[in-house]
Amino acid sequence: MHIAVALFTWFPHGGLQRDCRDVVERLGARGHRVTVLTRQWRGPRPAGIDIRELPVRAATNHGRNAAFGRAAAKALAALRPDHVLGFDRMPGLDAYFAADRCFAERAAARGKLYRLTPRARAMLAMERAVFGPDCRTEILLPVEREKAAIQHHYGTPDARFHPIPPILSAECRRPAETDAHVRRAAMRRRLGLDDRTAALLFVASRFRTKGLDRAMAAVGSLPGPVRDRARLLVVGGDDAGPYRRRTSVRRTSFLGARDDLPELMLASDLLVHPAREENAGKVLLEALAMGLPVLCSGICGYAAHVERAGAGLVLPEPFRQDALDRALAEMLARLPAAAWGRNGADYARRTPGFGAGIEAVVDAVEQLAAARR
Repeated sequence: MHIAVALFTWFPHGGLQRDCRDVVERLGARGHRVTVLTRQWRGPRPAGIDIRELPVRAATNHGRNAAFGRAAAKALAALRPDHVLGFDRMPGLDAYFAADRCFAERAAARGKLYRLTPRARAMLAMERAVFGPDCRTEILLPVEREKAAIQHHYGTPDARFHPIPPILSAECRRPAETDAHVRRAAMRRRLGLDDRTAALLFVASRFRTKGLDRAMAAVGSLPGPVRDRARLLVVGGDDAGPYRRRTSVRRTSFLGARDDLPELMLASDLLVHPAREENAGKVLLEALAMGLPVLCSGICGYAAHVERAGAGLVLPEPFRQDALDRALAEMLARLPAAAWGRNGADYARRTPGFGAGIEAVVDAVEQLAAARR
């Protein structure tokens, strides 16, 4: 079959982008013809995949997204694929991978005036074209709790939702303990970390959205002796300039975008993820599977897995900085004897379907496309 995949932009290391790449590659491996439509693809291109960039112009990001939706509709009319899978919300999709939180829910929290702004109106229109009760788009749902929010605002029928199990990269599985110890020691030497240093890992493509300022403030609030042996390792390609001026920057290392996340997780002692917005949080699952304890905000969709596994602490919502400060200090005090890391790795191994989300997405696309044909 000919499968078209649409997303606004592709760049390395984004969680949505990695999922999109993995789905596209798996579809190609199963013998399907795959065409990707995007405004821009930055980085390596999957072999055997037709990637078509549709550059558009507009003064705002939401304007560019709307313009891309129109350009993609024209391209799809010419391509006439058997199925259209979207990783961003736009009209004309047969299926949508619901990686982002319901925008109508977020807009409602900001009040009526915000919903009248040009940005909100454009975003709501794109979302309504996917979730509206009379639309035909099927919804691949990685986080079950989003269903209630979507149905509250749009009345989307139950039959259009298809739950997807957690997605996990094959390399993010904790190795045998001897191998893990050797790889941990090697990476810590490369990072200049001694045995006393508590390495706190922060991973994000958008620093503010995922709460880097919150994490740095929590490190700065630690009691003196604990703070002196803590090091915050920041991984991601976002602009670090605004954060380098903070007082806690002395205990922070900005590592940039990296391709060796499993090694960094082995070398670290705790994942800190106090996100402001996080529909899922793939990095939480990766930390669990690698045996890395987790401290995250309750807004993260996959925080439920952290709680079920007993793999760390989840902060209550609404977020409070003092709660994060206390939780970080508590976890650092308990780390030497705590079972969080072991619990997470055991949970990832024993939970049926854990990490099998890519195969589930591809299965669903094949089934939906065959039914529509």
